[in-house]
This record gives sequence, C-alpha cells and structure tokens, in this order.
Amino acid sequence: MKASMNRAELVEILASKNDLSKAAANAVLETLIETVQTAVKKGDTVQLVGFGTFKSAKRAARTGKNPSTGAALKIPASTVPKFVAGAKFKAAVDPKAAKRKAAK
Repeated sequence: MKASMNRAELVEILASKNDLSKAAANAVLETLIETVQTAVKKGDTVQLVGFGTFKSAKRAARTGKNPSTGAALKIPASTVPKFVAGAKFKAAVDPKAAKRKAAK
C-alpha cells in the first residue's frame, strides 16, 4: 500500500523548507486553502501555472440507478469542484508520458 501525506506532514515540510514555525506554515496553508475555496465557490478559476487549475463545474440532472434495488432515481443538477493538473505537475508524476507528448 502506498503512503499518503497528511496535513501535519505537509505543514512540517513547508515550515522546514521556508524557515517558518509550524504555526506560521499552517496559517499560510490555511489561507491558501480558504482563498481557493472562496474563489471557486464564487465561480472564479484559480490557475497556478505549472501546478494546475481549480474551478467549478456544473453537472446536469440525470437519471441513475439504485445499486441494491435496480430502481431508477433522479439525481439533481449540482456544482462540483474540479482540478486540472498543469503540464509541469503531469510531467513530474509521469515523465515518460511527458517525453512522448513532447516527441509528437
């Protein structure tokens, strides 16, 4: 099973790499998260070049199926958050795919 990073570990890395206290690093992270959430909630797009884009997307109403009974049910329209990874982020995760894309 692969390990996952939690918030406390992320704060610790931010603090050590930027010579900040853990409290200051946590405050910066909290401000970043709140700012992105507020902007996307208003319908704005937050683009961090090289990392990715946060935006909201609308899902149309549709008909689904109850998995236990098989009965049809109506799923209402909704607005959901969406993240699209940037080119540098994609290349960092899968360098081979980035090389194939660059070769085209």
